[in-house]
Amino acid sequence: MEEQFLALIQAWVQLSGMLKNSRFTKELPYNEAIVMLQLYQSRDSALSIKEITASTHMLKSQVNRTINSLEEKGLLERCEGEGDRRVGYVRPIKEGLSVFLQVHASSMEIAKNISSIIGPEDTDHFIRIVNKLAQSGYHL
Repeated sequence: MEEQFLALIQAWVQLSGMLKNSRFTKELPYNEAIVMLQLYQSRDSALSIKEITASTHMLKSQVNRTINSLEEKGLLERCEGEGDRRVGYVRPIKEGLSVFLQVHASSMEIAKNISSIIGPEDTDHFIRIVNKLAQSGYHL
């Protein structure tokens, strides 16, 4: 069992090194790209700060700083949601979405390359394992 744990640590170190040396998001800082991805996936719907915080596993203060930065860059705008006016919502600006889509295209290319190396079955296994870790609430 200890050998398996050592192999897991070694695999984690290798993966961490690969991710550190090959950023998925070169044109936008990581947190900005992640928030824009959430908005892109919402398909023209505004998202609340709370929804973004929950889906990204970022701290609320990080989400607020990121949203402020994206708003200053003209990539998103704050808006009112239906119902409670105290709840803050944001939505992408069309021009801002085109900036994100350039970042997204390069990320998709990296994902395609990884999937072609490990194959579709291992890609599905990798996604399942990462989602399981994320849903467990475990923080490294």
